[in-house]
Amino acid sequence: MSNNKFFGAHVSASGGVFNAPLNAMEIGAKSFALFTKNQKRWDVKPFDTKTLDLWFKNLELSGILPKHILPHDSYLINLGHPEEEKLIKSRNAFIDELERCDILGLDRLNFHPGSHLVKIGKKINDETIALREESELQCLEIIAESINIALDKTKNVKAVIENTAGQGSNLGYKFEHLAYIIDKVEDKSRIGVCIDTCHMFTAGYDIRTRESYDKTWTDFDKIVGREFLMGMHINDSKPELGSKVDRHAPLGEGHIGIDAFDFIANDSRMDDIPLVLETPNTDIWKEELIVLNNFCK
Repeated sequence: MSNNKFFGAHVSASGGVFNAPLNAMEIGAKSFALFTKNQKRWDVKPFDTKTLDLWFKNLELSGILPKHILPHDSYLINLGHPEEEKLIKSRNAFIDELERCDILGLDRLNFHPGSHLVKIGKKINDETIALREESELQCLEIIAESINIALDKTKNVKAVIENTAGQGSNLGYKFEHLAYIIDKVEDKSRIGVCIDTCHMFTAGYDIRTRESYDKTWTDFDKIVGREFLMGMHINDSKPELGSKVDRHAPLGEGHIGIDAFDFIANDSRMDDIPLVLETPNTDIWKEELIVLNNFCK
């Protein structure tokens, strides 16, 4: 079995962040994701000394390294928001999330890039396509500016962009979106990417067969660059290829199928980064981790 793959899951931090390492240990995880605050609220209390002491104690007990932990920011944050007041609120919250990660000794923060929120009709013609492309480009510029502001005001923690399924006006569903943002970020040492397999698939990137898997990841290497891959979310997909709908499925029970996860387990691109389950049935995470680890040759 390979010692270079660090499979885990997005575990609960209910009751305090210090519970997350214990929950990861319970399922045999070698990596984990967590929310460092309530992901559905803007307000947050600073960490107290007791919380931090327990966090570092439990983290040491787990044996999981900080580089194999992939915290996720609040779902409320939109770094590409078209309204200035809400954009400033999102930027301040994102800076706070980066600072919280730094306090916890973590080196990366996973986030969804943002949404332009422009309602565009489904009628496909040249005018509609032009409006969509203009809205997306403006939003990508705002997202990159938001990241630069946040990185300038913080230290140590890398901003890790998660690809999206392309649902609604969410950006980041194309490799070109990720590459565009990275290109605009001034400090390349503090920017990275997290690839969600369900999002990748429903955005139109096929990974079901060896041929399609190799093509997709060759495209990723060319467009984004493998050096920016800093984590993955490991999920099967309820919707079909290219549907642009974000619905996760247990491994092998969706339209992706089990073979893709075997390919990932034996792909050197994914060495030494957090590979985190977000499949919907938490009761079988332990079994899914065993399956993934058994794939490693």
